[in-house]
Amino acid sequence: MISVFGSANMDLVAYVEAAPALGETVTGREFRTIPGGKGANQAIAAARAGAEVAFLGAVGDDAFGAELRRTLAEAGVDVTNLRTVPGPSGIAQIVVDDGGGNSIIVVPGANGAVTAPSEAEIEVISRSDVLLLQLELPIEAVTAAARAARRAGTTVVLTPAPVQPLPAELLEAVDILVANEHEAAEITGQADHARALQELRGRVGWVIITLGSRGALTASGDGPAVHVEAPKVPAVDTTAAGDTFVGALAAARVERQSPDLAVRFATAAAGLSVQRAGASTSMPTRAEIDRSLVDSDV
Repeated sequence: MISVFGSANMDLVAYVEAAPALGETVTGREFRTIPGGKGANQAIAAARAGAEVAFLGAVGDDAFGAELRRTLAEAGVDVTNLRTVPGPSGIAQIVVDDGGGNSIIVVPGANGAVTAPSEAEIEVISRSDVLLLQLELPIEAVTAAARAARRAGTTVVLTPAPVQPLPAELLEAVDILVANEHEAAEITGQADHARALQELRGRVGWVIITLGSRGALTASGDGPAVHVEAPKVPAVDTTAAGDTFVGALAAARVERQSPDLAVRFATAAAGLSVQRAGASTSMPTRAEIDRSLVDSDV
């Protein structure tokens, strides 16, 4: 089983030809409200990739909260321990341009109320094979969840986003770090992703740096760095590509796939997600991922 201790947000998405510069007003062609949040996205991605998933976090007592809970449940995610707290749910304001690029502003809302994992949440984490963490919850809560997982022998996967300084006690509890190249550069001070990988693997046993359309660079244990190519596909919306990657990676690890095969599986899932609009709405099913892998071998 995979547990996800993370954020749930309603994404308020505007689609435009080109994102506005500071002080500029542009006309968009479409607006959507789409359930998202890095934690919820990763939970849905893992469930669609075939894993048993439990989501731990909080939503507000507003309409967005009810819709976020329903969306997770309909994707097959266990929401038994999803908290409802007074006030608004988290939201993310997202601008997506015609090149598939995006810019995002996150307002935490209910996510900010999660300052520590509850006893019930720690029990779920302890029963899990893998725990997925991100940094849209307060850092002290993320650290406490990671340490609880480490005590129980649960594999901890961290996505260091939004990027911020990482406490030593958090990194010490992380088994797999999945960062994009910008996050890796910010954390290490190394603009070159190969050098960033080398520095990070000195702190975490398995490091993956995602490179967008160029795939991913991965290294585990004492093995060499491996570059996994991404499929060549037209990008419509890259909003949830990273979360799709992590959710699929976790599903592969629960199945005991090797590190290299797990990254290939995750890369295929992310390649499918960027061809569709939205966050949770873009994530592929297990059958679609398997078919994509077969097609790429033809």
